[in-house]
Amino acid sequence: MNRTYEPTWESLRTHTTPKWFQDAKFGIYTHWGVYSVPARGPNGTWYPYNMYREGTEQHEYHVKTYGPPSEFGYKDFIPMFTAEKFDAAEWAELFRKAGAQFAGPVGEHHDGFCMWDSRYTDWNAARMGPGRDVVGELENAIRAQGMRFMVALHHAENWWFYPHWREDCDTSAPQYVGLYGPLHNHNWAKQKPQTQERMQEWWLQDKPTREYLDRWLAKGREVIDKYRPDMLWFDFGIRGLPEKYRRDFLAYYYNKQKEWGKEVAVTYKWHDLVPGTAIVDLELGRMGELTYHNWITDTSVDDQGAWSYVQEAPVSSP
Repeated sequence: MNRTYEPTWESLRTHTTPKWFQDAKFGIYTHWGVYSVPARGPNGTWYPYNMYREGTEQHEYHVKTYGPPSEFGYKDFIPMFTAEKFDAAEWAELFRKAGAQFAGPVGEHHDGFCMWDSRYTDWNAARMGPGRDVVGELENAIRAQGMRFMVALHHAENWWFYPHWREDCDTSAPQYVGLYGPLHNHNWAKQKPQTQERMQEWWLQDKPTREYLDRWLAKGREVIDKYRPDMLWFDFGIRGLPEKYRRDFLAYYYNKQKEWGKEVAVTYKWHDLVPGTAIVDLELGRMGELTYHNWITDTSVDDQGAWSYVQEAPVSSP
């Protein structure tokens, strides 16, 4: 814990899984954000993605309920996201009673709306919508219940999330760039590949700008410095970031161990980080036998993989 980590894979691989994490076994993280206003599945957290894409169930619902997304965009849900009944202490007590040893929120989903008071964007819950630092409130409440605090960061995917090639949507308006990201990839509509393999190939060719990458790193460091999380959770979007940014982030976080006097953990999907530098997360899956490395799995509490609150989604059985 007292070593210094360099931003190289060789150095980062010397980081070890904290004992508290190995002993914990069970934790809870919450998907709660602007997408909880329409609360429409099948995957509620991907409503802002699908609402702009014809042929999806959520697009059809959006047009029928709110009108065309070119007229009622995702941004228009923000004033409706008031969080008037949100009680961080009540949530934390529930998590502890459920047996969780660590818990926390998704700090920012792919939609670009921060759930903390960020200096890097006005599109956050402290300045819009609820007018509250949700991450900060949950940190205090969760620690008060004796649990470790985690934050999930999914914002790397924001570059690819909205239809950045469509000028009829909010992406073309300068005042919304901080939420939707800059207009780019104009050729997508003409060249959009149909197969999943080609989709992945195309996705990786659409490179984020230096400004975007620097803001991604700055936001992550801001969460680290403001809330001192015991654990950070990455979704798949980081695979589209240059390795240097991933290495710099890990080194910055791991070096906080010495300053804070505690051990920290990071999880990642697929092959997005080098094995041994963090803990691999097997979303909706698990290893069938003992392995040489630590891993974690996660699943949605509802029975349809919505991940966030959606209308009429039953809770999974025990």
